Amino acid sequence: MPHIAPPQREVSDELELLNELIPLNAQRIIELGCGAAKLAGNLVSRFPGCDWTGLDVDMVQHAANASTPTARMEFVAAGAQDIPFPDATFDLAIMLKSLHHVPIALLDTALNEAWRVLRPNGLLYVSEPVFAGALNEINRLFNDEEYVRAQAQNALDRALASGRWTTHAEVRFNIPVHFKDVDDYMRRMLDVTFAERSFEEAMRAQIRERFAPHMTASGANFARPMYVRVLRKTRCSA
Repeated sequence: MPHIAPPQREVSDELELLNELIPLNAQRIIELGCGAAKLAGNLVSRFPGCDWTGLDVDMVQHAANASTPTARMEFVAAGAQDIPFPDATFDLAIMLKSLHHVPIALLDTALNEAWRVLRPNGLLYVSEPVFAGALNEINRLFNDEEYVRAQAQNALDRALASGRWTTHAEVRFNIPVHFKDVDDYMRRMLDVTFAERSFEEAMRAQIRERFAPHMTASGANFARPMYVRVLRKTRCSA
């Protein structure tokens, strides 16, 4: 039976949840859309039997990652829709808030590629933000992801319906998010170096207005709702 976590569970370290659902020991792992690979760095440190490969299409982030080589970590400039590895190479594939960034027309291709590079009974761990919550109401002012997040879930549903996967686990949880103040929020959410975008002062004023009610003497605290689905590769031929 799938592992179903209690609703409203708070998880501050998603690596702990990953290890709970998929005990990490000696797996060969690929992360699709690895970003800054923060979780991966902790993973190879805490689980020295694992080897990790991270793919990303952001060339700025990829260059930053590749500039500091780390044992048992490999960075590759590639997208989830075209994984440059042979069939049945990995035990575990991870997507952390990245599936909804895959172009909609390529979602099915990306999941087929994950299936291809996994070994028989390999697992795909997909962690996606839920389009809900107070923090989301601020973010959506400049980055409304309601449609793309829904399309990501629809793609997972189609993958399961294909008969090539079964559900291994489903978990809903909250990630606590803290900001010192609205300027801290803007530095971390708007003014990131890898994002090619700029914002008019009118937009920043809207953000300040929507952010203000959440401020306390110690800053602003939010709960980001997340939905993890773990799929197991069960059919070994297309």
